[in-house]
Amino acid sequence: MRPAIPEVYELQLNKDPSMPSSWQFEPGSGVVLLVPEADRKTIENTPWSDFLGSRLPDYPKTTNPVILSGPGGERTVVVFVADRLPAFKALTLARKVISPLMADRLKQINVISLLPDDSAAAGMAESLVAAAHAALFQLPKITDKPSDPRNLKAIRFSGNFDSADFAHAEATAEGNNLARWLTHLPGNYLTPGIYREYAESLARQEGWHTEFYDLDRLEELGAGAFLSVVEASPVKDAGILHLKYRPSGIGAKGTEEKPLALVGKGICFDTGGSNLKVGGSMLGMHGDMQGSAVALGAFLALTRLEFDQPVDCWLALAENHIGSRAVKCNDVITALNGTTIELINTDAEGRMVLSDTLALVCREKPRAIVDYATLTGGVVAALGQRMGGAITNRREWIEPIIQAGERCGERVWPFPYEDDYDEDLQSQVADTLQCRTTGAGDHIYAARLLGRFVDKDIGWVHVDMASSGTHKGGLAQIPTDLQGFGVRFGVEWLTRFSRLEDESRPT
Repeated sequence: MRPAIPEVYELQLNKDPSMPSSWQFEPGSGVVLLVPEADRKTIENTPWSDFLGSRLPDYPKTTNPVILSGPGGERTVVVFVADRLPAFKALTLARKVISPLMADRLKQINVISLLPDDSAAAGMAESLVAAAHAALFQLPKITDKPSDPRNLKAIRFSGNFDSADFAHAEATAEGNNLARWLTHLPGNYLTPGIYREYAESLARQEGWHTEFYDLDRLEELGAGAFLSVVEASPVKDAGILHLKYRPSGIGAKGTEEKPLALVGKGICFDTGGSNLKVGGSMLGMHGDMQGSAVALGAFLALTRLEFDQPVDCWLALAENHIGSRAVKCNDVITALNGTTIELINTDAEGRMVLSDTLALVCREKPRAIVDYATLTGGVVAALGQRMGGAITNRREWIEPIIQAGERCGERVWPFPYEDDYDEDLQSQVADTLQCRTTGAGDHIYAARLLGRFVDKDIGWVHVDMASSGTHKGGLAQIPTDLQGFGVRFGVEWLTRFSRLEDESRPT
């Protein structure tokens, strides 16, 4: 039986600017106390001053958060918050706060702020909401056993939380959960055809327009790069799914503006093709569609936020199989824009499906493109598994990209995009090599190939998330190995790009 896309978990969020009249809390509730790192003596002015004063010295000052049992037996977490806490660290703290409270199966969490700074309190509140939704969400499991119950129903915030944007926190959390859910599904439960059905079901629910480029249509268009990947696929369900969001209401820019574009690599299983993966390298390849899941998750989050500008989402859905019809090394194929590519490694299929997809996207003349892909081991070697790599065709965007990642807590680090790298991709029989035969820097060479399919007048950010898709034990607000990284960044970047665009327009 195919799992149904899960419904959003309803979590009641309440703000109260006043402090609780009593610090005796209901059974089954927990307490989170936000204390300024620079002034820990603030706790002396609380009803629990004696209790906290006697217990906190038992812990090293580096312990943060401190997990205690309160005077009445309540699970209590004391969090020391710096004046200027980066988003990534706030989200990380929030995960460490929420995890023990979830383990206790509490029904309500009471968050009390002793922070003098409103923005610090709001940042921690938003992070706690994001972490709670990530922890409450259950990844799909193929079983007839009932899922574990989730007891938490409400979070009550007491103190200066007026500026906390819970709508943004919940929208991006929903998008992230969708991305994680899709990526976690086994390959036989998420073929390109099933994936398309899920996405089109969401489209009907959300009011998105859809268009699907099947293999016959892609052949008519001359999309040889995409088609080369699916030659050996036994089921002809691959294709490119185009989703359109158009805002409505006051201030919407749905008619006079060209769309922004999200693009995702959706390889539902990657055998490596003729360059067959061996041993453990084949494990986890059902997750090679994570880029598309993140693009779809960011698209959903923008819809939930009623983003005031048109956005398109393009999902390149395919499987890379081995078989008698599979393409071979040194074959030459012709891509949708006429570029000829000499194949070097059939396991570098992601850049092939993305090449034709980007060329197709550019025919719609979007104002800007963000693409996501679990693309190369090169970016993992460069960054480890704590942030994503980014490459852009706009030099002036490098610092704004870094700032966008820092602000949303999904950190990305840009790499160079210099044309002399193309010298290493020269082919004797085609316009370009697909990739190098050996050598480092594959993430940069992959971006140079993809850049051939992006019009020079369109700003483009390529996010290689192979370094950020999974992290053992969780990362930031996410408690699972699987991260769904990129949803928050996509929302933040498109919002930031719109501001940059407005600032550059003549007055």
